[in-house]
Amino acid sequence: MKTYSQKSSEISREWWTIDAASMPLGKLAVVIADKLMGKSKVTFTPHIDNGDYVVVTNAKNLIVTGEKMTDKKYYRHSGFPGGLTELKLEEVIEKDPSLAIREAVKGMLPKNKLAADRLARLRIFDGAEHAHTAQNPKEIK
Repeated sequence: MKTYSQKSSEISREWWTIDAASMPLGKLAVVIADKLMGKSKVTFTPHIDNGDYVVVTNAKNLIVTGEKMTDKKYYRHSGFPGGLTELKLEEVIEKDPSLAIREAVKGMLPKNKLAADRLARLRIFDGAEHAHTAQNPKEIK
């Protein structure tokens, strides 16, 4: 019996939707990364990007456990001396709630050439409404 290896021409993508208020940030990121990579598919092939599209709603109502709202920090650097900026999770959610989810999912994806394309298939919306109803996304429970 031979090992099956999917070809690029055989890729079929589905659309999924998930509510960010249904589970904590870390567990949410694991589920999203799994769908973006296509690991839940029988045809998973590591070197082929066969993942699905994921639509996240209610990013404003993000859930975290413990003291992460005040203790978890996001860093960025301008490239100049003394240019380190740090934001708490609560400040990030006030400013742009999709950034917290996107960074968590980015950390769960493998660091390779496929990561940017996988992350581009992630769509995040602050409220319960989204612009992808025409794709008939299935709900992740």
